[in-house]
Amino acid sequence: MDNPFDDVYFMKKALQEAEIAFDKGEVPVGAVIVIENRIIARAHNLTEQLIDVTAHAEMQAITSASNFLGGKYLHNCTLYVTLEPCQMCTGALYWSQISRIVYGAADEERGCTALNAILHPKTVMVGGVLADESSQLLKRFFIEKRNLN
Repeated sequence: MDNPFDDVYFMKKALQEAEIAFDKGEVPVGAVIVIENRIIARAHNLTEQLIDVTAHAEMQAITSASNFLGGKYLHNCTLYVTLEPCQMCTGALYWSQISRIVYGAADEERGCTALNAILHPKTVMVGGVLADESSQLLKRFFIEKRNLN
């Protein structure tokens, strides 16, 4: 029997977080952190609301998951995030020693791949899961933002 809790299932949960960010006027990036098929952290961008450039979805999720686990390391955890992590978030993910990162849309200008950011040696990264859905939400956000200005 197939496991219903696959990468697509959890990326859909991250997309739900991105929609929340969209509704708040934040750049629509969402994230969840999972351990043993259980979501232990849900987050979305809060940079505008918190007036904090570091309040990316990944950073919020790392803090939440660490609090849940009672420690700073995210061993055996997977981060699902709708946009490829930036260099700042990749650095934080490196220090958290997260086991796996799964992202939706690539960020060809500011993403960790384009900037050659270094992942922890034990971290596996997979990209392109629900990339179209993630990209469309971002595009819709910026089109609406331009039309309002």
